[in-house]
This record gives sequence, structure tokens and C-alpha cells, in this order.
Amino acid sequence: MKIAEEIMTRAVVTVNKNLAIKELSKLFIENRFNGVPVVDDDDNVIGVVTQGDLIEQNKNLHIPTVITLFDAVLFLDSEKKFESDVKKLTGTTVEDIYHKHAISVGPTTSISEITTLMAEKDIHTLPVLDDDKLVGVIGKRDVIRALA
Repeated sequence: MKIAEEIMTRAVVTVNKNLAIKELSKLFIENRFNGVPVVDDDDNVIGVVTQGDLIEQNKNLHIPTVITLFDAVLFLDSEKKFESDVKKLTGTTVEDIYHKHAISVGPTTSISEITTLMAEKDIHTLPVLDDDKLVGVIGKRDVIRALA
């Protein structure tokens, strides 16, 4: 059975959280990426940003239902989710839209574990870390190529 280091893309393109969303869009279009790891100034992986994040940025905003009681406003839906959605919709940089808690795998993770993660967590871009160092990335195409 194949493992991550056998199917991963080694020439990893990363982005910084300060990259403008317009530049991110160009990167996705020019390179046909579905997602890329987001790194800090020390090249530590701090998340992942995907085409889905760009699409989600343009969705309709759901205004939560609220009630007022004794001069207090009570949200019946999650106030944090609403605030997060507003931040994404008005965002101008990767920092505003990326997934901060990226799921990653190690170089020896089996393809069956990778496919299970991707399917169950609806993930399409998996950074491959070896001792917290980015050594590769696995996308849907990498998995399909390995299974073919």
C-alpha cells in the first residue's frame, strides 16, 4: 500500500496570510491548485486556503435571528459564526478566509488513511509534515493518480 511520501507533490507552493485575495485567485487560476498551505514568516504551516474559501467569500450572508429582552439583544443563532461570516465576506487577505486548524499527515501515512480523512472531513488539500517541517502536499489529483 502506498504512503504519503510516495504520492505527495514535493514542490510545494505556499502563501503567507498577508497575501491579497486577488493575488491568491490568480495563483489558483494560473496553477490549477485546489488549495495551498498558509505559512507564517518562519515557514511554519498555520493553515490551508482553498478555492472553496474564495467561493464561500461570495455567498449570501445569513442574518441571525435575534430577540430583545430588557434592552439586551440575544442571538438565537451563533453570534460567533455570524461574526466569522462577516469577516470572511469583507476580507481582503488570506488571513481573513483561510482554515486556521489545518489537518495534516506525516510522510508515512497510508493512502487509505489519507482517503478516509479526505472523505470524512471533506478535505482536498493535506500538508505533509515531517517533524513540523512542510515536505509536501497531497491534493485530490495526487490521490487519484495513485489510485489509477
